[in-house]
Amino acid sequence: MELAERVLALTPSTTLAITAKAKELKEQGVDVIGLGAGEPDFNTPQHILDAAVKSMNEGFTKYTPSAGLPALKKAIIKKFEQDQGIVYKPNEIIVANGAKHALYTLFQVILNEGDEVIIPTPYWVSYPEQVKLAGGVPVYIEGSEENQFKITPEQLLKAITKKTKAVIINSPSNPTGVLYSAEELLELGKICLEENVLIVSDEIYEKLVYSGVKHVSIAELSPELKEQTIVINGVSKSHSMTGWRIGYAAGNKQIIEAMTNLASHSTSNPTTTAQYASIAAYNGPQEPVEEMRKAFEKRLEIIYDKLVAIPGFTCVKPQGAFYLYPNVKAAADMTGFANVDDFVEALLVEAKVAVIPGSGFGTPDNIRLSYATSLEQLENAVARMKQFVIEKSNR
Repeated sequence: MELAERVLALTPSTTLAITAKAKELKEQGVDVIGLGAGEPDFNTPQHILDAAVKSMNEGFTKYTPSAGLPALKKAIIKKFEQDQGIVYKPNEIIVANGAKHALYTLFQVILNEGDEVIIPTPYWVSYPEQVKLAGGVPVYIEGSEENQFKITPEQLLKAITKKTKAVIINSPSNPTGVLYSAEELLELGKICLEENVLIVSDEIYEKLVYSGVKHVSIAELSPELKEQTIVINGVSKSHSMTGWRIGYAAGNKQIIEAMTNLASHSTSNPTTTAQYASIAAYNGPQEPVEEMRKAFEKRLEIIYDKLVAIPGFTCVKPQGAFYLYPNVKAAADMTGFANVDDFVEALLVEAKVAVIPGSGFGTPDNIRLSYATSLEQLENAVARMKQFVIEKSNR
């Protein structure tokens, strides 16, 4: 059977490949510490679980509107008003089966064959693949470590062509954990307005920010930028609901209507029970969100110093999400590996630590570590990596 060209062009997920190999070793009884997790290690808060059960017991198990329950849209609208001071109407919001699905649907409705989407590197692994699936062309801009992995207005302007349809801004970022300031976003936004480039603002980690830093949405900076921006968000990271698969897009009503039409022919609607759980997530107590954020911040403050003490490791200190993204090229060189991918494989096989190679995020000299695991495991993993580097270097 000959497969479609669109799927043959996809790049396999390095995250899933490493995770699968780590799982295989664990099943063989090997003591592997996995730092590849892209989800909080906390259970969904109890009041959300209770709301889900209540909805099922009351018979709310049928189809919903394709764009989501009106009550959930209302909760999302309230969230935007409280957190960003932005007012959206119900027809400017679509609820999807996770933020990933919202992004996928968005690219399907805005891109024609050959349209370009500007993607800063490092990037979340699915951005370029989703663009390609929609017939688009990923155009990469390097976010240098010297600039905290963030792109500059000059870089953005230089990358824009007649085929440019959109630019992706992910703040806080996966994999780097860095945030754009309001001033930086405003400068990038001015260029997008002048060049009529749609802004795709992925804000899925907005609640997980540290060191007193405030998350800013580019859509809140002016009415013009709000109209030029599609905000992508969801409850997966903020409320530890990754498996519930509820995300959403907010923005231009024509784009949202097109996304709704496509959803009606693909998924029908997001899972009903998960939508009721998400209503409780936004309308219920937010203390669990803050408790989780504080736990991540504590881990970051402890583990960061230990990580950069490993010979050959340098790392931009993140301000959000739950990832560290060190440059380990020097460590790979001093331990005799041809590249960081080989270094990562040896870490798994010999040191029994699973991390994600930066090649999957567009920067082959880095690795991604998730601190969404216990502090004990984190400290153990860093100690193993340090010992591995020192022993290999002395051979």
